[in-house]
Amino acid sequence: MFPPEILAAYLTAVMVVVIAPGPDNLLAISRGLSQGRAAAALSSVGAGLGIMVHTLAATLGLALVLQTSPAAFWVVKAAGAAYLVWLGFKAIRSRNLVSFVPASRQPLWRIFATGLLSNVLNPKPGLFVVAFIPQFVSVARGPVHVQMLVYGAIFALLTAVIFTLLGSFAAQLSGWLERRPRAVAAANIGAGATFIAAGLSILALEPRR
Repeated sequence: MFPPEILAAYLTAVMVVVIAPGPDNLLAISRGLSQGRAAAALSSVGAGLGIMVHTLAATLGLALVLQTSPAAFWVVKAAGAAYLVWLGFKAIRSRNLVSFVPASRQPLWRIFATGLLSNVLNPKPGLFVVAFIPQFVSVARGPVHVQMLVYGAIFALLTAVIFTLLGSFAAQLSGWLERRPRAVAAANIGAGATFIAAGLSILALEPRR
């Protein structure tokens, strides 16, 4: 069902996609800087579960609804864009996405929820799953839904693991950054601007035909 050469090509493609800069891995890195490895890991696991939500939606055919219904696609697009823009403005205004002040630290459940929602409410991963995973699926190799779910699970697992590693590496830099308040402020502004740009870019998305 999963020929080695197809699986190797898929793993390579997924690694490139996961490592590419985006709001989800930036969020994991920010959590690592602010609250350490555990926070980075929870944010990363949330992002990985978000990939599985998109995979399940695509497998069950819900993604087809978003592709064929302009109204449904617009609602999802608007919600995702609004959430990312809100995260961006919050980071710029409160400067607490990267913060070493104990009172500014967020509970771990909220960090997990933010990591999950930032992925689930972003239609880009959903459209990517719909366009990307089927390229490696073949009816001749077995049940399509099983292949979709397995490929999605691999994507989700690699997302969680790689984001956790990035966040853990960032946690090692927290001591250096804590002594440089201007760098912390710049990190929050940069992260906020990235989230806002990602949110605005969602508004330009069109459903794939």
